[in-house]
Amino acid sequence: MSHQPFVQLNSRDTSIIVNCTGKQPQIIYWGKKLTQLDSIDPLIALAQRQEAKCAPEVEPILSLTPCYGDGFVGAPGLELRSLSNNAWMFSGHITYVAQSNGQSIIEMFDNVRNVKVVYQLQLDYESNVFSASTEIVNHSSESIEIDWCASLTIPLQEQFDTIYSFEGRWANEFRRHKLKRFMGGYLKENRKGKTSHDNFPGVVLSSANTSEAHGECFGFHLGWSGNHRTRVESLSDGRNFVQLGELLHPGEVRLKEGESYQTPSIYVSYSNLGLSNLSNNFHNFVRSKLLTYDATQKVRPIHYNTWEAIYFDHSYETLKELVEKAAKLGAERFVLDDGWFKGRRDDTAGLGDWTVDESIYPQGLNPLIKAVNDNGMEFGIWFEPEMVNPDSDLYRKHPEWILQAENCEQIKFRNQYVLDLTRPEVTDYLDSAISDILEAYPQITYIKWDMNRDINHANNALGYPAVHKQTLALYSLIQNLKGKFPHVEIESCSSGGARVDYGILRYTDRVWTSDSNDALDRLSIQKGCSFFFPSEVMGSHVGPRDCHITGRNISIEMRTGVALFGHMGMEMDPRELTDHEAKVLSDGFALHKANRHLIHGGNLVRLDSQECAVNFGIVAKDQSEALYAHNLITEYKGALPPSYFFIGLDQTKNYRIERVWPIEINEYRESGLSKLNGQVFSGEHLVNFGMQLPIILPQSLLVFKLTEVK
Repeated sequence: MSHQPFVQLNSRDTSIIVNCTGKQPQIIYWGKKLTQLDSIDPLIALAQRQEAKCAPEVEPILSLTPCYGDGFVGAPGLELRSLSNNAWMFSGHITYVAQSNGQSIIEMFDNVRNVKVVYQLQLDYESNVFSASTEIVNHSSESIEIDWCASLTIPLQEQFDTIYSFEGRWANEFRRHKLKRFMGGYLKENRKGKTSHDNFPGVVLSSANTSEAHGECFGFHLGWSGNHRTRVESLSDGRNFVQLGELLHPGEVRLKEGESYQTPSIYVSYSNLGLSNLSNNFHNFVRSKLLTYDATQKVRPIHYNTWEAIYFDHSYETLKELVEKAAKLGAERFVLDDGWFKGRRDDTAGLGDWTVDESIYPQGLNPLIKAVNDNGMEFGIWFEPEMVNPDSDLYRKHPEWILQAENCEQIKFRNQYVLDLTRPEVTDYLDSAISDILEAYPQITYIKWDMNRDINHANNALGYPAVHKQTLALYSLIQNLKGKFPHVEIESCSSGGARVDYGILRYTDRVWTSDSNDALDRLSIQKGCSFFFPSEVMGSHVGPRDCHITGRNISIEMRTGVALFGHMGMEMDPRELTDHEAKVLSDGFALHKANRHLIHGGNLVRLDSQECAVNFGIVAKDQSEALYAHNLITEYKGALPPSYFFIGLDQTKNYRIERVWPIEINEYRESGLSKLNGQVFSGEHLVNFGMQLPIILPQSLLVFKLTEVK
């Protein structure tokens, strides 16, 4: 053997061991951190499997990329096609193994088909998050097509028998679905050309007894903003595995000699301390390795967004009034949403014509921007660059610039078509149009980047499926703009949460979690999103008194308290607020500002609770302070609610407890709550004995601040 026999990647709490002694690499251990191996032989001996009844004499290997050519009968990790060299029967062997500083590169080669596979593996020491991608390189003189290439195939031990998926729809994203793993394949696929509302590219596997604070679990996420596939498969021989990868349309990736395809990165983490600890692994990775935004240098300002206040009804006088109201309430950034550009009086026209509408803004945006800045706020603006309305100058001039297929009638969707970003002239136009606005108005420091339809006809000008290249072109466009305007932050929005993933987050600064600002919906949406994303990237706004999507009327205290735990903002007409509502909202913004460092930098502790409540806390890294929320959706079954356990506090410390939200609370009978306010208790008692909750009305909440007393 000319290469090293194994790879061992260690992080603070985790070890991954890849066996390279055979023909192909395979993960044989992933779990709690092990001491450094001198030899892999003991593990190979302990893992030896015998010949099963009515089964192959030599079991086909469950490698990083199991293939048909090796006799694997489960879902393959790679599917290739060619005209004559039998590429579909790819069978590579290890040619190179290298490891350094928590990273490893492993290469395989098929001498018959002249195809190379390159794995890039990395385990981040501090966060315990593993990232990997697979590259396919064609060294054959014949072209090959890639039908499928999993970013990696990861074996799963038998105890991980519970699947948590994340699904939903528009305005109802990140709903969690729990089911038992079963023999056969659990498969979820997305073909909408974006990450999607209904099928988040992530899955969690746990043991049956795992809770938020205890037990083993794995989290898997594909960092990709296009089509994708997630598979959890259990074979009849007792082996289990997980695959995530880009879903490719027929003929979408064709490689000539010397060309290569690299999969999106897969991100995986393991925890033996429960689901909340798993989420904190991902949160720490996002903060330290993924985001370019540095919250230690600049706090995330409270937003005011104009959309649900005025929609397309723009006028300088109205907007100036909104500016003054928003600033008085405590907003720190004013975002001008859809409706500012040429011909955009409704959603039927204007997309693509990215110049200021002089009929609405005869002096341009300068007077409005000045009013915003004079009121102490930053100025942000909305774009939807990837789309075009048929009723626009751009489409009339370049109807050929959209994704379309001959003899295929366009699916109508929000009165807009999708521009073909695989055409350089299209991205050049968009880069120039957006740059012109940013150069004309250098005070713009924020872009809300939207995408409001699926890609139904993903056919480019060459007649090939386009989602793969379309997604890469989007990344490149944003990256180029960020390079030219590094002071401009960008939000990823796609009718809410249809483009929320680590792929887009590498190039942006936050995501719009959902178009629904309904506080009750948001509790579930933000909880689901929190499995992979920290609070500071989740846009979370206080919506109108009567939610524009659900029609539900929810108190200002509840709406504010739910929005408190994200990148906070408001999206309403502040002129409609009563004096009481304005005071509560202003107090909520002040509370957020006072605890922003904690909310946007602490460890999340989701608490196991009954279905009628959503309970969680955010605890400082040094456990010196914490915020805990009790959100009651419907009444408890019992006459009195249960105790609340402040899990995550340091049991050796003492803490002062204060109810910080809502400011005023009305109880039909006095509880012990007021007597507890300001008192000091041991962390041991708060964690293990807990606090009796008071009776509160459904659709209300309590927020407690815990501060260490030395």
